[in-house]
Amino acid sequence: MLGVIKLLSERSSNVLKMIVEEYIKSAKPISSSSISDTLKCSSATVRNIMADLESKGYIEKTHISSGRVPSEAGYRYYVDNLMKPKEMTGEDMLNLQTIFSNNNLQLSDAISKSLEIISEMTNYTSVILGSSANENLLKKVEIMPLSDNNIIALIITDRGHVEHKNLTIPDTISVEEMKRVTEIINKLLVNTPIDKVSEKLEFKIKPIIGNYVKQHEVIYETFLNVFNDVANRSSMHFVGKNNLLNQPEFNSLEKVKDIIEKFDDKSLVDHIKANEDGINVYIGSENEFDEDVTIIKTKYNINGEVGTIAIVGPKRMEYDRIIGLLEYLNSNINR
Repeated sequence: MLGVIKLLSERSSNVLKMIVEEYIKSAKPISSSSISDTLKCSSATVRNIMADLESKGYIEKTHISSGRVPSEAGYRYYVDNLMKPKEMTGEDMLNLQTIFSNNNLQLSDAISKSLEIISEMTNYTSVILGSSANENLLKKVEIMPLSDNNIIALIITDRGHVEHKNLTIPDTISVEEMKRVTEIINKLLVNTPIDKVSEKLEFKIKPIIGNYVKQHEVIYETFLNVFNDVANRSSMHFVGKNNLLNQPEFNSLEKVKDIIEKFDDKSLVDHIKANEDGINVYIGSENEFDEDVTIIKTKYNINGEVGTIAIVGPKRMEYDRIIGLLEYLNSNINR
């Protein structure tokens, strides 16, 4: 992150704060006259302060206006020294409290639904990054009969993650045979990384189950499909992926195409993962995803499963509001 060597004077800080906050609201360059009216001082005084801020690299000119906009260094100074997290409105808090007070929701589902609301409220993109398949070990497989032909297969990992798959089995296979194969899997494949289970299923389990089950090929294929689905399950979940494209900063077809391609690049999105505690802000070139966006992110830990919650928006982001919302999420996740 960018470091700031020297603190600005109170007057310069006030002007920079106004420029950042007005530009966040309007997305239009800020003139000295609009600031002088608010501060009740002369335009000449404000122009001198703005010239000093520009020389220090905190604001910059645009090609389309005589006004100024914040630079990355200006946003960084604002976040580190001038901004305070915004208190949530009653409506925002009520919407999120409704989710976290719903005892029928698992915590992971509550997080997902909360980020749906946050994306809708802010018009930014939310990202949830969980553990990848190779970071989860198989702990147990369970079979729950629903009817003669329908069962639920539960795949449980060492980190407490549970995947459930609804399966329809042929009339020629009994639930007891499925349970027998499940017992063999539990004996031989426990503590295997999820992304390696399918390989071991073929070489360890397939030769054995033929001795116990007549329709072993069908059962093998059924379990193979289940484990492949779990292993291939994306640990990345986006909410409001297209919201970013509604921002004026991303109104060119070339930039839209670039952002969409980056969201589809798993290795690039993986850089969004949080590797620091607390809520951290990465502005433009500070993040490894895209120099035209800001990423505000925080870690979560659900029963030992560590992941990342991130909000992606333009550098002209409502920093105070997003940090306030993430602080609220953290307090509910860690209750």
